[in-house]
Amino acid sequence: MSTVSSADALTAALASAQWISPYEPVPHPAGQRPAHELAGRFHWDGAATHRAEGAETGAEAVVYATAHGIYELFVNGVRVGDEELSPGFSSYRSRLQVQRWEITALLQPGENTISALLSDGWFRGRHGFVRRADGFGTATAFLAAVLLEPSAGAARPLLVTGDDWESRPSHITRADLMDGQAVDLRLEGLAAQGQPHSAVLSTDPLCADRTRLVPAGAPAVRRIQELRPARISTPGEGITVVDFGQNINGWVRLHELGPAGTRTVLRHGEALDDAGLLLVENIQAFDFATRAVLPAGQVDEVISAGRAGDTFEPRHTTHGFRYVQIEGAAGPIGADDILAVVVHSELARTGSFAASDPLLNALHDVVDWSFRGNACAVPTDCPQRERSGFTGDWQVFADTAALLYDVAAFSESWSSDLAADQWADGRVPTVVPNPAGNGPSGSAFEDMAAGSAGWGDAAVLVPWSMWRAYGDRAALACALPSMRAWVDYAARSAAAGRHPERAAARPLEQPHERYLWDTGFHFGEWLEPDTPPAPDPTVDHGIVATAFLHRSAKTLALAEAAVGRPASAERYGELAANVRAAWCAEYLAADNTLSEEAQGHYVRALAFGLVPEDRRQPVADRLAALIRQNGTRLGTGFLATGLLLPTLADAGHLDLAYELLFARDIPSWLGMIDQGATTMWEWWDGVTPSGVRGSLNHYSKGAVASFLYTHVAGIRLAESPEPGAEAYGAVVIAPQPGGGLSAAAASVQTRRGTVGAEWQIEGGSFRLTATIPAGVTAEIRLPDGSRVSGVGAGTHSYSVAAAAL
Repeated sequence: MSTVSSADALTAALASAQWISPYEPVPHPAGQRPAHELAGRFHWDGAATHRAEGAETGAEAVVYATAHGIYELFVNGVRVGDEELSPGFSSYRSRLQVQRWEITALLQPGENTISALLSDGWFRGRHGFVRRADGFGTATAFLAAVLLEPSAGAARPLLVTGDDWESRPSHITRADLMDGQAVDLRLEGLAAQGQPHSAVLSTDPLCADRTRLVPAGAPAVRRIQELRPARISTPGEGITVVDFGQNINGWVRLHELGPAGTRTVLRHGEALDDAGLLLVENIQAFDFATRAVLPAGQVDEVISAGRAGDTFEPRHTTHGFRYVQIEGAAGPIGADDILAVVVHSELARTGSFAASDPLLNALHDVVDWSFRGNACAVPTDCPQRERSGFTGDWQVFADTAALLYDVAAFSESWSSDLAADQWADGRVPTVVPNPAGNGPSGSAFEDMAAGSAGWGDAAVLVPWSMWRAYGDRAALACALPSMRAWVDYAARSAAAGRHPERAAARPLEQPHERYLWDTGFHFGEWLEPDTPPAPDPTVDHGIVATAFLHRSAKTLALAEAAVGRPASAERYGELAANVRAAWCAEYLAADNTLSEEAQGHYVRALAFGLVPEDRRQPVADRLAALIRQNGTRLGTGFLATGLLLPTLADAGHLDLAYELLFARDIPSWLGMIDQGATTMWEWWDGVTPSGVRGSLNHYSKGAVASFLYTHVAGIRLAESPEPGAEAYGAVVIAPQPGGGLSAAAASVQTRRGTVGAEWQIEGGSFRLTATIPAGVTAEIRLPDGSRVSGVGAGTHSYSVAAAAL
């Protein structure tokens, strides 16, 4: 695929094209809808065109296309490009990506056929926790234009979508991103379905709005890798279970489909029961209103045509799985008959890490795989049960992701969707892209949850993370209106009310309370160990929400300053200072304890800069004491876990940070790996001898990987970079060895070049090698406390006595 140069260019290219929908007089039930084939024809004589129209010498034939749904494009039966799930997932009411392909080499003299295989996708397929269908509309649709584009001059249309296109049901008899895909290969090919109907001109009012068409900017989803089976078993008659040894997002490719009419069913999941059969209860959601358990989905089916060489590969769905249970196969399934195909957005790897302890290397790999499983068009929470772009998950993980991969365009696209779906009052929905758009959905829980602290703060914290890592000033400026809207909403909410319990206990409102955000619904720390989730709008989560209001207001002030808006920077800086003072007045006692004793609250107090400098150490010591009192077990949940180890290390408790990093009991990261995790789990105790619960691929706890880069290896980017220091213009190399490690190394490919740090402890010496690219200034902080400032480009070596560490 080639990039569309501008929105104006694609608008012009598609000017004469009409939105068309499949002929579908009686739509199937949601989750059971087939994919349809839409086809148009045109005559092509490339040689004659070039001879007759010299101005078009050097011209190329191109296709511009997009859809309500997901589509595959074919020219004369040959698939165009290698992208999957086009046009991707975005806030379709505001932003719909358009793809462009050069197809000259696929054309033939005479009649040519352009066809699209179109299915529900995210547009009208079942989606999210409760598997609601028709989120963006009730009919799929397709828009395309084939143009001859000369090297100079105006393009000439060869074919555009209209009611002269044909519509047929396809061999894909069922296609849903959540439920799975069914294929009858006996129906494959245009002629197999009988006489076609005319395509239907779409009547969806959304199609009339062409201002929402945008050039494809997010990294394309592709087939990235293939995995062979790690183990194949036959736990029952006619049942084969394939273990690929790794939890992934994607699908399988199956060969040897058997005689014509053979029906093979493939069920996907993350775990097996004691009998070796697929277990799916851990990824089943429920209906909030009735509490009825919903099907797990992820079921594919193929009916063979009996042709030699046929292959089943479902490209109109994806699954989160490690295991596939195959039923009905005509014969034994061998290792050469099936492959797992890893599917996700194509992101350039930027980070590498290795340490002397293989457990840390395994942890890094597990985090990496977990992110890969959740980077499919948008950053998702899990690839099986929900596959939704939860704001809190990306807020927690964005900094870590930017170490592992180049996520600039990926994240910027998602932030654009967040801004599009932000409510008029500034609150942010929990899920982006949001099928309900920029207002209430009608679901009581979803509407109540919109605006939760820590989740909605993604509007501010994610763009700032991208600014720190990549330094795109235009992207930061583009995000500012959304950032302001969120902070203004949170500040108004804080000023507008008091929590009923606070008002009852203290009838006279104190001046600082106008900066306490203690009303409305908030998830709070969420999923703390041994604390069942209980979303309750009556609970006072002010200690969490006010902390996030401070952090976002302070961050917004920095962003305003970075784009040259000093007055706004001063205003939001003043707000942040007032919120900080209010938080301290309400929650920080004179003896430096917090009014709510929980590890997560102490982590935020330190990590967000809420505690006055002269009181930081006793607060940090209290955090350490709480961890010790808990049996040296972490007690943080969703929001604070990624901040825990850096906070401890920076506050003089490096040994404790390493103890938690290397802990093997539950809750712990390595405890997951001991129990067989190949991706991060939603619950700390996702797999125990008593059973399996929750998603086994939720990357949020994997934010711990940042600590491997910033503290174990020691590559640090300033939290609030000075002008010119963003995007690693200035970097600190400050390794903090511990945990019995004898060596560690990391590198990050930045916009300015590769920054690297590698150290070893050997022969009584600590030796550090730092690699600094041109245009970057580094400060080297050695573990004995010595520092070297103003270090420029090159490879630099340092050594101190290990006894001094």
